This record gives sequence, structure tokens and C-alpha cells, in this order.
Amino acid sequence: MIQRAVCFPSLRKLLLRAGSASASSKIGTYNCFASQPSYLRNPNQSYKSDDEYADVDWDSLGFGLMPTDYMYITKCSEGQNFGQGQLSRYGNVELSPSAGVLNYGQGLFEGTKAYRKENGRLLLFRPEQNAIRMKIGAERMCMASPSIDQFVEALKQTVLANKRWVPPPGKGSLYLRPLLLGTGPVLGLAPAPEYTFLIYASPVRNYFKEGSAPLNLYVEENFDRASRRGTGNVKTISNYAPVLMAQIKAKKRGFSDVLYLDSVSKKNLEEVSSCNIFIAKGKCISTPATNGTILSGITRKSVIEIARDQGYQVEERAVAVDELIEADEVFCTGTAVGVAPVGRITYQDKRMEYITGSGTICQELYNIISGIQTGTIEDKKGWIVEVE
Repeated sequence: MIQRAVCFPSLRKLLLRAGSASASSKIGTYNCFASQPSYLRNPNQSYKSDDEYADVDWDSLGFGLMPTDYMYITKCSEGQNFGQGQLSRYGNVELSPSAGVLNYGQGLFEGTKAYRKENGRLLLFRPEQNAIRMKIGAERMCMASPSIDQFVEALKQTVLANKRWVPPPGKGSLYLRPLLLGTGPVLGLAPAPEYTFLIYASPVRNYFKEGSAPLNLYVEENFDRASRRGTGNVKTISNYAPVLMAQIKAKKRGFSDVLYLDSVSKKNLEEVSSCNIFIAKGKCISTPATNGTILSGITRKSVIEIARDQGYQVEERAVAVDELIEADEVFCTGTAVGVAPVGRITYQDKRMEYITGSGTICQELYNIISGIQTGTIEDKKGWIVEVE
């Protein structure tokens, strides 16, 4: 049985301030998430049956935050293990000003999606891979982390509690954002004494404003995404804000996103701001090797395996930026973006164009992986986890 928790004092204040309608999206403070929360037999009077959809214009769905009903949360002290978590109403979390995540950036996040099949069943795609990646990142960041089983079970509970927010088939997915945060107070530089594992959700569709249209990338030479022996290969929160300046500048010039080069030679491709990059020439597909500066994407890993199954030669190696000139296709992969075609790349004021659309390698791989994720293609690899 799924347990749901809300905080009575916070609820009363919000009801007095704004009425029950606005309170429903704000309930939940730090004190609610203690190990002994207060429970309501009927925590959400407006919560509809699992068979009904939330009141959303699914055809207009983009990739923006749309708060759902519940989030999952659990805590543990340094040197201990995470216990069973609770589902609480989605709302703000109260932190100490000296929390490790606020002062020293001790935090990780993950991203995965839940899909709805035509028969209504809900599916997760390779969630154990997200759990493994979080554990690797937690070790690098000196943090406690949930077990793989705890992580996957927490995802399932979050999906079931927010079932009505999973879009209809073909209309998008429920994006799930697991967070691992150093929430204990510290002053000197040190690991936090307490950690919080939290998952919230939001229905989404296309990540880029272009939708499914080909992307227009700019090769960045003045800023680096990651450096050797740093944290570019883990999904720490501190990897992402530094890319904003280059990304904003590129978008002001009409580009979709930024493609980064290695920080040493400035001659090899690394990543786009939030996704991996592939180039294709004939039957050969190449992608930068995950050598410590590049995140090992789960979509990336899956696309590589699918491409090899389809008879393509896939190389994980150093990919020189000059190879963009001769490539037939370029595409990006990631949980948020899926498999996204690149139509143009600008490098040193030279614009290169690529094949996109029907009949391309990118389209073939997209059709297969999205079919597996949504249940329209048989999963022969054991990648799909059904949420029951």
C-alpha cells in the first residue's frame, strides 16, 4: 500500500492564506519529511481515480514544469542507509542555510520517463541504469545513496501516485526527476551529515522548442563543459549551471544549443549541453568515448546496442571536430531529447548541413527505441519495467 504524508501546520497556514485550491500545490515543508510524518486517511480530496486523466491540454504539452500530485522523499544520516520513503504532496522543501547542497553543491540528479501503453499499462525504461549511475555519482561526490532496488521501487511509487499525469499514448511521457541532496548543515568544506533522496514528476513532450524538427547547433570554443579528472562523467548538479552562459548566447543567435569540445586540445567533440552526440558516415556511426569528461547516457548506451543489432558499425572513440565536415548525419541522444536529428552545425563561422528525415539512421534508431519505450515494439532485451 502506498503511504501518503502531509504536514498539518503547513496545510492550515496555506489554507488560511490562499484557500484549498492553491494550497494543494504548496503543501509540504521540511518538517513533513521527518521519519514520523502525519497521515491523512484521505490526503487529497480532489484526487481523481487512477483511470482518469489530469485536466491537461495534452496536444499543447512542451518540456516545462507542470507540478503533479505527489513526490517521494526519504532521508538518511551519514554512515547509515536510506530507509523506506514516503509519498508527500508536491511542495516546497525547507533547507538549512548551511545545507551542503546549498553551500558546496553536493547534489546529484537523474532523469527518466514513464510511458503509457495503448492498454493503459505504465512502463519505465531501464530504471536500474539510472540507479547505478546515481550510485557511481554518489561515490564520486562522497554521498550516501539508495540501493538499486530502493531507487526503482521509489520510481514505481511516484508513477503510481501520479498516474493521472502520465500522458495518453503518443502525447508525451511523465518525466521523473530523482534528486540526491546533501541537506545536512555544514560550515567548513566537508560531506553533509544528512542526505535526502527525492523524486518529483512532470508530464512532458518535446525538449527543444523545434519539436521534432532538426536542431541547429553551435560549436563552442570559448567555454568548456568539463575537464579531465573532474566530474564530467557523473550527473552532479554542479555540471549544468556553468553551461548556461554559452547556451544563452547561442540561443540569442538563433541556435538550438551548444556543442562542446574537449578542454585540452579543442579538437575533439564532447557533448551538447545536456545530451550526447553521434555522427554517421555510410554504415559507420561514431560517438565520443566516455573517458571521464562525458556522461554515460542511458539513451546513448541503448542506441549503441540497437544500432549494432541493426548491422551498423559503432565506434566509441575520440571524434575530431573536423569530422563534422564529412558526416552524412549528426544526431543527439538523451532521456529528455530522445533521439534528435541535427540539421546544421556552425563551427568557426562555417555552416555544415546534414541529412534528416525519413530513411535516415537517426529516424530508424528513434523508431526502434521509442517503440520499445512505449510498448509498441516487443522488448527482447529486458529493458522495460512495468509499473503495477
